[in-house]
Amino acid sequence: MTQQKFPATHPAEFPKYGQKIIRQQQFLGEDQKTPAEKFAPLAAVFRRRLVVGIASASLVAFGANFGGIMSSVLGLSPESGRNLKLDVIYPIDGYSRCYEPSKGFEFIYPSSWVGDRRLLYRAVERAELERSLDPPPVDDSLPPRNFTEPVVAFGPPGSSGELNVSVIVSPVPSNFSIEDFGGEKEIAEKIVKKITGKRSDITATVFDSKATQDPMSRINYYNLEFKVESPSFCRHNVAVFAAKNGRLFTINAQTPEAKWPKVQQGFYKIADSFSLIS
Repeated sequence: MTQQKFPATHPAEFPKYGQKIIRQQQFLGEDQKTPAEKFAPLAAVFRRRLVVGIASASLVAFGANFGGIMSSVLGLSPESGRNLKLDVIYPIDGYSRCYEPSKGFEFIYPSSWVGDRRLLYRAVERAELERSLDPPPVDDSLPPRNFTEPVVAFGPPGSSGELNVSVIVSPVPSNFSIEDFGGEKEIAEKIVKKITGKRSDITATVFDSKATQDPMSRINYYNLEFKVESPSFCRHNVAVFAAKNGRLFTINAQTPEAKWPKVQQGFYKIADSFSLIS
């Protein structure tokens, strides 16, 4: 029987064959892996993308306050949210913030209330006049500018306007000081007389007056609760007065007397939130 001979392999060539065998075993070993093992790296990538997608969607949801989610979260710690001024965007405990740094004040008001459109229209008209290149017409019959017109006002949508909160900013001498008018009672009496004027058919009753001072800014705030009556109306008011840099700031919340029990606590909250800012 003839014996078949195979070519001899030089010892130096064994490493080459060994490497081929190892590579082949590795390839065969990969074929023997389970599907879960093969797709493990892809699963890790998918998980990372899923987490990023969920986080992004959450930010969008919070940013849009979908379903009041953000307001509910902030309601868990209302003071913290208000200190961060987040209620300018998201209502907190049913209140939004009117933040007017250019006008110098801020306060909170019921989030269901809306801004007075008449003030918006008049503001647009004034802006158009200021941008106009033509000089204003000279007409002595035109009434002078009314400095007692509110700069902002909010109230329930569709209401008659008797229930609202508004802010008036009036120019005063740079050295003006409310304290010069006396104590709390004297100041309250002078303010009430100014409101009623000389009309005998309008009377005013003061229920409470107090003065507080901001420990940081040293600004004095004068709170006044009063009622104004006439043959045609009876309104309950809560007002705050403060002066700064030649301007007198007045915030006033008013309501028909019949609705006072319902809005009383809300009015106190509005008044306590009023603050002058730079």
